[in-house]
Amino acid sequence: MVEIGETRIVRQEVSIHRLSPSSETGTSVAIPPAPVKSRIPLEAPLRLYSVEIRKADTGQLVTVMEILSPVNKRVGHEAHGDYLRKRRDLLRSPVHLMEIDLLRGGERPPLEDPVPPAPYYVTLSRAERRPTVEVWPVRLMDPLPVLPVPLLEPDPDVPLDLGATVATVYERGAYGVQIDYRQPPPPPPLLEGGRAWLDARLWEQGYR
Repeated sequence: MVEIGETRIVRQEVSIHRLSPSSETGTSVAIPPAPVKSRIPLEAPLRLYSVEIRKADTGQLVTVMEILSPVNKRVGHEAHGDYLRKRRDLLRSPVHLMEIDLLRGGERPPLEDPVPPAPYYVTLSRAERRPTVEVWPVRLMDPLPVLPVPLLEPDPDVPLDLGATVATVYERGAYGVQIDYRQPPPPPPLLEGGRAWLDARLWEQGYR
């Protein structure tokens, strides 16, 4: 509404109309086209990803980094056998292989020589040093290591800060609000000293 002097000019902005029965009968309704039929998969395909480092000009595969998933370590699962075959093929090739295992449960990829017990492991198999491998056993209370990622000679190793990488994933995935730290840790049981360390950390954060 606009006022000019003593004169008021009213502009209608909203109007309500009610159709009479005769007008409703004559209204045409658009009929939507028939839907297209398809089928939905009852089981989604399992997709596992790895990080590959290749030579820029030729595409030559230099290093493969595998972050182990639960199915990679589940004996009897199809993905477990597939991963062991892929691992075997890589170890027979001129490609460096790094395996990052941040899962306490499941069957670990085999090593010939015993290594110190730990919940987490990182294994690096350099192509020119096989069958010798470098192993980082990581205890629960240890910081995640900075790892050397090998390239082609004469290029030096590239450092990978595993702790910073996991922290970034944790923050971006909002795991801090998804995980209920008041619940007991999932199996298997924590190694000696691990439970006391975990309880102390949870107490500091107010979960105990």
